[in-house]
Amino acid sequence: MKQAEIGNEYLTLGAISEWLREEHELVLSQEAKQQVERCHEYLQEKLAHSDQLFYGVNTGFGALCNVSISGDQIEELQVNLVRSHACGAGQKVPPSLVRLMLLFKVLNLSKGYSGISGAVLERLLTFYNRRLLPVVYKSGSLGASGDLAPLAHLSLPLIGEGEIYFEGKVHPASDILPGLGLEALTLGPKEGLALLNGTQFMSAYAFHAWQKSTHLMDWANFIAALSMDAFDTKSEFLNPLIHSLRQPHSQGYVANTLRFLLEGSEISAREKKQVQDPYSFRCVPQVHAAVFAAFDHVGDVLEQEINGVSDNPNIFVDADRILSGGNFHGEPLALILDYAAISISEIGSISERRTYQLISGQRGLPLFLTAQGGLQSGMMIPQYTAASLVSKNKQLCTPSSVDSIPSSNGQEDHVSMGANAAVKLYDVVENVHDILAIELMCAANAIEYRRPARSSQIIENMLSSLREELPFNEKDHVLYKDMRMCRDFIMKHNPLDFA
Repeated sequence: MKQAEIGNEYLTLGAISEWLREEHELVLSQEAKQQVERCHEYLQEKLAHSDQLFYGVNTGFGALCNVSISGDQIEELQVNLVRSHACGAGQKVPPSLVRLMLLFKVLNLSKGYSGISGAVLERLLTFYNRRLLPVVYKSGSLGASGDLAPLAHLSLPLIGEGEIYFEGKVHPASDILPGLGLEALTLGPKEGLALLNGTQFMSAYAFHAWQKSTHLMDWANFIAALSMDAFDTKSEFLNPLIHSLRQPHSQGYVANTLRFLLEGSEISAREKKQVQDPYSFRCVPQVHAAVFAAFDHVGDVLEQEINGVSDNPNIFVDADRILSGGNFHGEPLALILDYAAISISEIGSISERRTYQLISGQRGLPLFLTAQGGLQSGMMIPQYTAASLVSKNKQLCTPSSVDSIPSSNGQEDHVSMGANAAVKLYDVVENVHDILAIELMCAANAIEYRRPARSSQIIENMLSSLREELPFNEKDHVLYKDMRMCRDFIMKHNPLDFA
């Protein structure tokens, strides 16, 4: 297995994606180990030779921050914190996202500003590398004091409690970990707090959405090009002269991509009767480009968050300071999570409109894409499903970040609600995936009514591959299997695989 070192270098989202794709085993660099240990020793020395109160180290938490904790109770304090904050509710977080949470927590703590011991960090790495994934729940974080409840569930197995995924099943951590040689850890000063403070729940969901949405946006261009030929649209709206006048980087990129995908298409090149095409076709470069630009911003903010430190308090050894602030506040992520949901939902919204046009009996296509309308319903109902998902996305895209409910007796009086935004974004992305799959299914059927004329080589290559699993819909049959097949097809392939 390949190894990758976690050090102080700035990590791009692309590099993290490669780690995940290539299944790298992650190890701490020598420099990171030294920084973590240096900070840990500094904190130990401070506590041994000072009566000063440090938030969460020798005090209570939240509104209990003024309660002093004696030295012989510090270990109990940290364990109590993890136990009492594990108040998650709702569905379980998908294991793949829990693994991202572990990764981002390791990156955060490896910077050496948290005061934890190397043993805690190594145990988190062991969980990541061996796929020992704690059970975490979706609901419970306000996205401000860090993702407290989800990160408490992530941390419970470190102290031998909570539940864990092992060999595809959920087990009590106490039943599994000792047999693997992983005894419960003793938490020292600030270690429980460092585990719970942070934005790793939000970051994991944001990364998943960024990664999957980037893939879906590439497919959105490809499926739109297929639908353009299926609907027999003009191509003049892709002329580079138009796109040189506005947003040349993103809009021009989409138009260039669509021209590339349709290059050599017999259908696209032939003379058209219509003067213009509906917006859902003609404005693809403008709409898709706006979404692409939005996700560029989302990626930039997310990358900065993953490379930053969202713990509190922060320990600055060289400055001889332990400073309490608010780096755990999730506002930067909350805003982009809402932005990402609104943006990717538009990919689904415009896709559903193209599906509607394809089944509407225009441009020589039969109504509902069936030659026996009445006896056969054809593709009537998949559009209903797409419309339902688009409507659901509109509801999910109500921003979470505009809300705030005070907590901890008013001490934590402004929160980001970024965790709620994260969970909603996950659902929006999944819905868009299904909406695009429905358009792919309908467009693949519609283009058969253009035969013997052919589309471009890259589109025909894709259709040949698709037809190995998805036969032409000549008569009514159960369509949800076709929809799921198209969904799986999108995830299995990169559009450029067919070039």
